[in-house]
Amino acid sequence: MLKKTGFLLLLSVGFIGIKAQQTIPFRVTKYNNIIVKTLVNKKDSLDLMFQIAMTDGAISPERQRKADHIVFNKEEISEHNTVDIGSMSWGNVRFTDNQLSGLESDGKIGTGLFEGKTFKIDYDSKQFVIYSQKPDLKGFQPIKVTFENEVFHISGDNVLDGDKQQETSFALQSGYSGGILYSNDFAEKYELNQKLKIIGEKTLKNSSNKLLMIKQGILPSFQFGNFVFKDAPVGFFAGDLKTQHVSYFGADMMRRFIWIFDADRKMAYIKPSKYYSEPYYKIN
Repeated sequence: MLKKTGFLLLLSVGFIGIKAQQTIPFRVTKYNNIIVKTLVNKKDSLDLMFQIAMTDGAISPERQRKADHIVFNKEEISEHNTVDIGSMSWGNVRFTDNQLSGLESDGKIGTGLFEGKTFKIDYDSKQFVIYSQKPDLKGFQPIKVTFENEVFHISGDNVLDGDKQQETSFALQSGYSGGILYSNDFAEKYELNQKLKIIGEKTLKNSSNKLLMIKQGILPSFQFGNFVFKDAPVGFFAGDLKTQHVSYFGADMMRRFIWIFDADRKMAYIKPSKYYSEPYYKIN
């Protein structure tokens, strides 16, 4: 993991004591994934997908670039790596081997980049902002979050029939290109296969390279905070493999907001991004 003990965030000399924030540029792929250019162990230039649902790093077996200077043990774990992004450097970064990642990436990097810090995901400016002081929150709506087992959770209201709302918890999942993905329990309890208009299905691979069948339907209304999304495409898994234990708030929904997460991971603050009204991403 990106360890608390010995975890270093080394800033350039000109930054220390002068700036209240630092930025990390990224790009957004057509699959809604965030890609960060990194230099690992001063040798390997890797495009890593930001995965908000993990703290550590991982290397993909389908990577396009070499990762020869990340040494893995028999358990496919590599400890004590350095990661450089621009003028910033992190130490004691753990990588796992052979985890699938988003297209156009060589692997993943998680929220350990921001350990103990307030940070922003700014889709408009295509950059992360790391704050040393409390940021200006004017125009942002506060949202309660929980941070458990390296994952952020938020709540949303789902309208399936008429005006009846079903509140459920969602894990923020920036690695899933789609929007809303329901857990097996939610899909079965509320009979999504019968109640939703089904518009398609597709076979996907999860990070462990297992094949999963996903169905896509139309949800009449979804409310997140004060924001309402009408006729949103949502996904749920079908078949006998019951592996989806949590519901996801995926990258297509995340990109519709600018996010600020506080340092103690109890609150997030959101406001619409330039992508707020973009057409929904459909898994074809």
